[in-house]
Amino acid sequence: MDTSHENYSTKWIENLALDEIQMEESGVINFTEHLDPSKLLEESSIELMEQLREKFDLAVSLFNNLRKEVNGESKVIKVFKISNTINDFMLFRNSLKLVIARKSIDTISLGFLSNSGGLFAARLNFEQDSKQRIHEIKAHVGPFNNIYWKFKGENVELDSLVRHYLTEFIKHSAR
Repeated sequence: MDTSHENYSTKWIENLALDEIQMEESGVINFTEHLDPSKLLEESSIELMEQLREKFDLAVSLFNNLRKEVNGESKVIKVFKISNTINDFMLFRNSLKLVIARKSIDTISLGFLSNSGGLFAARLNFEQDSKQRIHEIKAHVGPFNNIYWKFKGENVELDSLVRHYLTEFIKHSAR
């Protein structure tokens, strides 16, 4: 039996202990709060956005270190936090933006925005051209409030998502 705790998240037990302390201090007891997935969806979407940001930051940093300047022109990608949001962000290069945003507690959107005002989604391997303006990753609540993030009904693997969107961004923003 593996007793390692490396990949085991303990945030839920920490929250449970804090909730109990609050309950004792306030005298208010809520026996059904853990059955409502909205709090878990909120936490999961924020955590997913943080993971995406970390992965995009790492990949962009590596790309920028390899690309730097060519003929005095900056070819680097910039990453910006979007103001007045919890943790939405965007990539920017050569008048193209890739916006990654929490649309709601169960939906994360990804889309390209050009300075000309055009909004479009990344191309997919099974579509010739993008048929949508943005793509959405949706949370699905499974048994025991386990949350799965899916795109078009398929589970999302973050490294593949970052590789695909960053590749599309770089190809579209190259000059």
